[in-house]
Amino acid sequence: MNVHDRLVLETEASRQAFLAIPIIRRALTGQVSREEYLRFLQQAYHHVHHTVRLMMGMGYFLPERLHWMQPAIAEYIAEEIGHDQWILDDIDAIGGDGEAARRSPPGAAVELMIAYAHDTLCRGNPVGFLGMVFVLEGISAALASRAADAIQQALALPKQGLRYLSSHGALDQEHVGFFEQLVNRLEEDADQAALIHAANRFYALYGAMFQSIDHPTAGS
Repeated sequence: MNVHDRLVLETEASRQAFLAIPIIRRALTGQVSREEYLRFLQQAYHHVHHTVRLMMGMGYFLPERLHWMQPAIAEYIAEEIGHDQWILDDIDAIGGDGEAARRSPPGAAVELMIAYAHDTLCRGNPVGFLGMVFVLEGISAALASRAADAIQQALALPKQGLRYLSSHGALDQEHVGFFEQLVNRLEEDADQAALIHAANRFYALYGAMFQSIDHPTAGS
């Protein structure tokens, strides 16, 4: 079994738990309110805003034996720059306040997810950060475009208010094969274990973000 197949297998229970979150299921059929969608965009902004710096951190903390990963990380960085601004533009396009979202603090769930990502880089095995990439890109590739279409139709939103969901879903579908090739080159058992461990944690942490959107007073 290659590394990617093992990753998928050993995180399947976490993936199913994520997909069972009520607001995820509702989003896929357009059963969310404009206010819930705005809360999602606001929290998405806060974690996407950290993506580039986290990837830079991964490149910095990689041990020399894994420096072959740096070109791939640089490619990810180049493609992720500016995506946080997409989200603020989406907020403005549907009548929200993108600048207020930018100035707002992240919710507790996002704060903890970003803190865990930083901790993984600095204290743990930096390969674990790819667990966050696996979860966010995998979920986006599988669900984002479907959710965008359903939400747009249900709420009659302009297309320019769904750029992040629509475009990111398409981009992440392209990234899936690239990611698979990358992790399949991991030979050390410790690196593989760090990747799988972190992916399971990120499913739970990312899921907590959506639960906080569904119950905002519990996740502030």
